[in-house]
Amino acid sequence: MSEGITTWRKEIADVAKGDELIACTLSDEELDMEFDAGYGVSEGRPFTAWSSEWVYFPAVYDGAEWVERVPRNPAMDKTTSHIGGQ
Repeated sequence: MSEGITTWRKEIADVAKGDELIACTLSDEELDMEFDAGYGVSEGRPFTAWSSEWVYFPAVYDGAEWVERVPRNPAMDKTTSHIGGQ
């Protein structure tokens, strides 16, 4: 989870670790829009993005924003932890 000014492109790249997106609901301009990911008010635009193996989406807790991902394929047999809190 980042704190301070960031973009969704940066946040996705941090989580994807080289995984290449094949589709995204945001335009290139929207992916590069800066926002404050710190606690307070959610500022990042909502999105869904897909790679061949994962689905990426924004998560939030007390206004702090970050990217999470879940498998696209149920055969990956991976569980998903609670998102947005502890």
